[in-house]
Amino acid sequence: MVGGRQGSKFSVVLAFTFPGQGSQRPGMGRPWADHDSWELVAEASDVAGRDVARLLLDADADELKDTRNAQLTTFVSSLMVLDAVERLGVEPSFCAGHSLGEYTALTATGALGFDDGVRLVCERADAMHEASRSNPGTMSAILGLDDELVEVACRRADSDVWVANFNAPGQIVIAGSPDGVAKAIEIAKELGAKKAMSLPVSGAFHTPFMSPARDRLRQAIAAATPRDTDVPVISNVDAAAHDHGDDWASLLSAQLSSPVRWRQCLVTLSELGVTSFAELGPGGVLTGMAKRTIDGARTISIAAPDDLDKFIEWVNASSPTTAQLEGEHLFAVERLVVSPAAGIFTPRSDLTPGAHIEIGTVIGAVGEAEVRSAFAGILQAFIAVDGERITPRQPIAWLRTA
Repeated sequence: MVGGRQGSKFSVVLAFTFPGQGSQRPGMGRPWADHDSWELVAEASDVAGRDVARLLLDADADELKDTRNAQLTTFVSSLMVLDAVERLGVEPSFCAGHSLGEYTALTATGALGFDDGVRLVCERADAMHEASRSNPGTMSAILGLDDELVEVACRRADSDVWVANFNAPGQIVIAGSPDGVAKAIEIAKELGAKKAMSLPVSGAFHTPFMSPARDRLRQAIAAATPRDTDVPVISNVDAAAHDHGDDWASLLSAQLSSPVRWRQCLVTLSELGVTSFAELGPGGVLTGMAKRTIDGARTISIAAPDDLDKFIEWVNASSPTTAQLEGEHLFAVERLVVSPAAGIFTPRSDLTPGAHIEIGTVIGAVGEAEVRSAFAGILQAFIAVDGERITPRQPIAWLRTA
């Protein structure tokens, strides 16, 4: 996971999107067990004090439905995909995540370090689990009905039920008490809804039922001190782009009990010039939402190592030949310097963009290990940020060789 990036080096304006809770699947880690990116699982387990590998490999659907397991496994799975994609040298212009996926997006851009991201996700999941025990609830997707009519159905139910997710045209999620959701579903069908689908979650997320979790999470976010980023993240709360770390304490706190405005986030990305949407993580749900929301959107879902070759072809199809991917870390005129070890990254303070780098030049350190460039060229930017925890082969900086 890298942060402080300069955005995509390709002509296409690319957004990485990250799925939320509900995308988890039993065995979703198995395709990654022999991949280099699997090393993130051990690191996440150390930080979380949980056996994440067992959850990714052996947990059944009921165990994964537990909020504390669903959020952690989805977060780690998405970051494994991100790590594999970054090894190919592909970087986005913008990031966004659906609910939990917003934490993945913040970690992807460097607003949160990996360790802080894991700790925050665990704290969020615990807080939401406790709030769900105090206020038992459920969630259901309403299909084939306009946003306004779904809101009417919730109001007419005259109970504890609200719109929780504006996902895509004709796809809205409601949440609240079981009785309230049942009443709203009945009214929505009377108003013309085609179908209602129960979601595999254990609470009424993004509603006032989650308010008790806000104070606990607010303190944890403040302790994590999110950083400014070069790659903006689109917020679920206001569907606006944010690159200032100070914004996120209030946004992430508000997100718990406010509806996820995912449809509006996609429209914002389109208005910012995004033409291609790559979903990184399990499920592929966000890919369908992008297709339904943005006319002509190019989309792809990367959930397993077998998807990486298709991703390279997809990127190359929209990029000039001078910048096409030829394989891991290979570009016509650009090179990535990667880490030789795991540890905390410290860049050389005297190196700034525009510096001439020779083969073997030390550009910083990861723990006790020196990071030396295998290429000669002009430093374009440090990808990793000072103090970030780095994994072996994680990109550190990129150079232009001509």
